[in-house]
Amino acid sequence: MSQHDIVIRGGTVYDGTGAAPFAADIAIDNGVIAAVGKVAGTGAEEIDARGQIVTPGFIDVHTHYDGQVTWDPFLQPSTFHGVTTAVMGNCGVGFAPCKPEQREWLLGLMEGVEDIPGTALAEGIKWNWESFAEYMDAVAASPLAVDVGLQIPHAAVRAYVMGERAPALEPATEADTAEMARLVVEALEAGALGFSTSRTLKHRDKHGASTPTLKAEADELHGIARAMGKAGKGVLQLIADFKDTDAEFAMLRGMVELSGRPMSITIEQDDRWPDVWARVLENIAQANADGLPIKGQVPPRATGLLLGLTASLNPFIMHQTFRQIWGAPLEQQLKALRDPEFRARLLAEEPEYPAGEIVEMLCVGYHKMFALGEKPDYEPAPETSAKAVAERTGKNPREVVLDWMLERDGKALLYFPLMNYHCGSLADVEKMLTHPNTAFGLSDGGAHCGIICDVSFPTTLLTHWGRDRTRGRKLPLEWLVHGLTGRNADLVGLHDRGILAPGMKADVNVIDFDHLTLHSPHIVNDLPAGGKRLIQKTDGYTASIVSGAVAFRNGEPTGKLGGRLIRGAQARPAGARIAAD
Repeated sequence: MSQHDIVIRGGTVYDGTGAAPFAADIAIDNGVIAAVGKVAGTGAEEIDARGQIVTPGFIDVHTHYDGQVTWDPFLQPSTFHGVTTAVMGNCGVGFAPCKPEQREWLLGLMEGVEDIPGTALAEGIKWNWESFAEYMDAVAASPLAVDVGLQIPHAAVRAYVMGERAPALEPATEADTAEMARLVVEALEAGALGFSTSRTLKHRDKHGASTPTLKAEADELHGIARAMGKAGKGVLQLIADFKDTDAEFAMLRGMVELSGRPMSITIEQDDRWPDVWARVLENIAQANADGLPIKGQVPPRATGLLLGLTASLNPFIMHQTFRQIWGAPLEQQLKALRDPEFRARLLAEEPEYPAGEIVEMLCVGYHKMFALGEKPDYEPAPETSAKAVAERTGKNPREVVLDWMLERDGKALLYFPLMNYHCGSLADVEKMLTHPNTAFGLSDGGAHCGIICDVSFPTTLLTHWGRDRTRGRKLPLEWLVHGLTGRNADLVGLHDRGILAPGMKADVNVIDFDHLTLHSPHIVNDLPAGGKRLIQKTDGYTASIVSGAVAFRNGEPTGKLGGRLIRGAQARPAGARIAAD
């Protein structure tokens, strides 16, 4: 008779605490880690991990699967990359609470802010909820291969309470704030992990209107935070532009001072204000020195736009000649772009972009356009940019970009590192990653379906930072694994996972690290109503175990649906034996 459900044999264990790796077997019983060390007993299933690394399952604290979770149990593409817990409801957008007459507006907000096809959301979401608690029940009733945690989004709450005054950016009254606070606490009591909001001009609905939380005043934010403090529950998550850096941060710091609840803030470097991120981190460091639990959420690479004929955008979208074929079948676009007359007219034409620095940058920022290739390089050298190639070859950079786009029968993608690449390398990202008051986040899993595919952040952390980097220092693998697991678990209050130790939840990755390979993203049309999205696969994730069962082999689902909705913060299991504690 087998003595354990699963035994993982002979792997090199990176246990999630940041401690040095060690050789060990791992035994799993009843969804819990039973032993780490030399395991004499057999398993009903034995996994040979010799020559491989064994880590806790990865915890992605920043996803936008709020709609997809109701129809896709596998939350792809995040689960191609070892993610076993996904937290959604970030950046103040989501689908509850929601009155029936507000459904279309919330779909349009999510479509605009997170670039998720509205047709897919409209087809996939069944809307069997109004309150946030009812939404949680709907997610809980959905089949899940991984665990999911939900946060209550400010935009939905604000619209639910204030109606049309919310998207009009009107200030909340005292009564409005009291009702919003009540709804947030009600959601926390039902099991929401936290509350999220957005204060960035980048977030607009599909019609271009700003997110309704953009100008929420201190009284509103502090009133909600104060109620969370009284409830003693929940984390705070937000994004802001920080144009008036110190004043904005002081108001957000006040939310933590009043509530005592942990906060995480998106940290990105914007070329337009390239030093703001550093000043925000200075403020975060001072807050922590003053005893306030605030962290920056940081990415492991640039926020990279993917441009091409199959993507949502490309550098020719503001050319009138290209707009004649935009949206046509790929074969028709290729025929036109290979026609000498059409090509010459397109290359000679200046774009007619509307007012907006980002749109202009996407059309003519050739110094930040790179060929992505079959094996993507996420730290491309400036001398490989379209601008540099054009200067060396005497070509117009438009011609270089067009030739790149036509490769692989028009399916090739360009890489445009929009954020976090001002200096032409990941040197500033390295400072973000290694700052003592930051956490790994911002993958945006489930969002930006046709233009960004950053769900592969976990694999980038392991391969680029832990093994392959040549344009700067590498980072210790045990530290990287700790950031993806134990540290992120603590960030959102999930103390039952993220560490490989007896008594802890059995979420585990077995990874062929030496051969872990990240492939190029590509477009598929598998969302409801035929909606398109970018996915990115890997080789090397031998097995991903969720709650003691193998849910994925080589990134592909096994059919095991042992995931669940997480309701509220999770305490450390009473019997857990963790040396770091």
